[in-house]
Amino acid sequence: MEPFIAQATEEEIRKEKNRAQKLRNSQWWKRKCAEGICYFCGRKFFPRELTMEHVVPLIRGGKSSKGNVVPACKDCNNRKKYLLPVEWEDYLKRLSNDSWS
Repeated sequence: MEPFIAQATEEEIRKEKNRAQKLRNSQWWKRKCAEGICYFCGRKFFPRELTMEHVVPLIRGGKSSKGNVVPACKDCNNRKKYLLPVEWEDYLKRLSNDSWS
């Protein structure tokens, strides 16, 4: 079943991407990445290998704020896409159930 996607307007998304760019240049973000930990899988990476991931995606109404952006490895970022946290948890459960089949 495909998740419900509430579309944010292009203008809202553009505004939030600009905010994300400013946040990406902040000392706060640089410290978050310096830890080198992917928020989703918990693995260790070089800071330059981490991307900024919106926990609640922009397209689903998420904001570019400290409470909604986390460092993520490229693999987790690509797999999460537009999923909300509860949908991501369901995805991970399905993966683990499939691996036991």
